[in-house]
Amino acid sequence: MMNAVLKSKDLRKAAKDFRFLLNRRYPRKAALELVGNRYGLTSDERHLLHRGIFSISDAESRRKKIISAEEVRNKNVAIDGHNVIITIEAGLAGRPLIFADDGFIRDISGLSGSFKKTETTEKAIQFIINAIKSTKPRQTLFLFDAPISMSGILAQEVRSQLKKENLSGDAMAVKVPEKILIGFAGVVATSDTAIVDQSRKVLDLAGYILTKRTGLESLVRLRRKGDSVGKR
Repeated sequence: MMNAVLKSKDLRKAAKDFRFLLNRRYPRKAALELVGNRYGLTSDERHLLHRGIFSISDAESRRKKIISAEEVRNKNVAIDGHNVIITIEAGLAGRPLIFADDGFIRDISGLSGSFKKTETTEKAIQFIINAIKSTKPRQTLFLFDAPISMSGILAQEVRSQLKKENLSGDAMAVKVPEKILIGFAGVVATSDTAIVDQSRKVLDLAGYILTKRTGLESLVRLRRKGDSVGKR
């Protein structure tokens, strides 16, 4: 069950102050430390702010790149494998997720380096395959981070699933997936800010899949509808 502290009023106030500083171009790391110390935030709470709160300019720039699942039809799609799977797993397991200012849903686990394939991974992959079947892209390329344990096996399993469902695409474990994802000519499925900032069209695939599920109680929203990002 998600820690109730992650929905506290102090955390919402901290988010508002963090946005205020970012909109005035305070360095991100220093601003987060200042706000975190002021409100006595835990490591998880600070990580949640880091993953979800952005300046108005950064948030708007990324939102303009987001396309809907319906717009994927007949387009080439490159999937940031670990990023999407880990986010879906977090949602399935009830771990905290943040609905970020820039429109993406992100997990706050920071598990990518220690990621291990589990039964939940199998479920996440099946959700992704089902999404591909319903959105009908032209081709789908899964990219996994080779240095992460079992990436080759994960890619092989996805290739098998694609073939089984007669879906056009491939899956690879590569040393630096970002080199392929950044500047990809089609649609990139990721919530990684560094990749989003250098992509033209982005699909929040994990967010799309998770929001189709009911009872996503672990999703934290730190901005009320109608709130002004630039004002305190």
